[in-house]
Amino acid sequence: MNLLAQLIGMLCISTMQNDSTNSNALWSVRQLTSIDQHHELDHNDNFSFDDQWLAFDARPHPDGIAQNTSIGKVNVATGETKVIYQTKNATRFGPGVGAVSYHPTLPQVIFIHGPEAANEEFPYAGHRRVGAIVDENSGEMAYMDTRNILPPYIPGALRGGTHRHQWSADGNWIGFTYNDAIMVDLEKKTGKKQDLRTVGVAHREGPKVVVPEGRGQIQGHWFSALLVQVHADPQPGSGEIGKAYGDWWVGEKGYPTPSGGQQRARAFMGDLVNSKGETFTEVFMVDVPDRLDQEGEFGPLAGTDTSMPAPSKGALVHRLTHTEERHYPGIATEVRHWLTSSPCGTWISYLAKDENGIIQVFLVSTKTKDSFQATHHGSHVQGTVRWHPSGEAFAYLQDNSIFLADFSSNGKAENHRRIIPRSHEAPFSLCWSRSGDILAFNRYVSTSKGRWMHIFLASPEVE
Repeated sequence: MNLLAQLIGMLCISTMQNDSTNSNALWSVRQLTSIDQHHELDHNDNFSFDDQWLAFDARPHPDGIAQNTSIGKVNVATGETKVIYQTKNATRFGPGVGAVSYHPTLPQVIFIHGPEAANEEFPYAGHRRVGAIVDENSGEMAYMDTRNILPPYIPGALRGGTHRHQWSADGNWIGFTYNDAIMVDLEKKTGKKQDLRTVGVAHREGPKVVVPEGRGQIQGHWFSALLVQVHADPQPGSGEIGKAYGDWWVGEKGYPTPSGGQQRARAFMGDLVNSKGETFTEVFMVDVPDRLDQEGEFGPLAGTDTSMPAPSKGALVHRLTHTEERHYPGIATEVRHWLTSSPCGTWISYLAKDENGIIQVFLVSTKTKDSFQATHHGSHVQGTVRWHPSGEAFAYLQDNSIFLADFSSNGKAENHRRIIPRSHEAPFSLCWSRSGDILAFNRYVSTSKGRWMHIFLASPEVE
């Protein structure tokens, strides 16, 4: 019997409505880090491919990537910490590093990196950051995306900032969210909204891109492209997307197609405007074409002085939810979270209010576009859902604790149960180990020297 099956048999308690703690059902929890500094997991894939290490950043506060100078890792067994990467010439304006994720099969990490020559006139900013990849064997750092803010703009390079980098299951693709520096400058000049967030991907095997040297220019090694066209002023009721964000890979290989194949895709949140002029957010996914270097119907891949880079040919957008008529339409944006996907790519999880106004976990099928409410708690679910690597369960945050629900292939979520004791503050940033035997998370701990974000590990006690 595998560990998850033992776990499921062991942790069965009454119903999801029951918030009482059954001591026999709780997992073993231990604090992994103890040094007086922050250890931010930030909702990433933080476990190394062999589950021996957890990567983190040490930003001084949640919005303090600009002031952070190091990316670290902690040994899961011993608690030993090591520095993976240290910035040079750090100032209060940057460079800034953060939001690290491990490669699924290699000793490599990717993280946000701000401008190396950051200063008061050119500080760290959302439109000035790129993805940096460090190989732990060689110790070398290389940039993922090429940054090209000097015309002529070049396909495969980007003009702005990438962040929330996420490896695909095979490590050959990286998904990200994006803000465009040329559009930021245009907004300053015109006073009209132009700084729009959207999503894109980079491919390790795309055509080589070379840009000339210059301030703000960065030579990367992957071919990058955007996937979703966004609009500064979406027409009410049109379905035009004003902002694309909260993205995640759909499945390990994509979503199942009617022909029996798998289509690589990213799920994302998209902001729409209804016929009354009110903004609400729905669940979308966008196909990721095998080739990113082919121009699509919306314009040049590289963009222009007055327009964003356009999506690649084959980046087909699918709207999965239609919630306009619900009493509480759209995704629950009051709780910051990301969409997540079952490993098979059939289900996308998100948070939304039920008919009583309580934030719950909902699931939508990528096959049928049907959605259903997967939890029925008396108080709000508090953060991003994380699927077990087997696809047979998912973890989520509720009542300042972590809950686990079993999930069957026919779309049935049941046996919801608390797996760690309730705390004064909610844990956050859940992350499964690659094996699925350990669930890592962040929690604040107060000491005589301050209040620190530490890493904790939860695992089932199996006899």
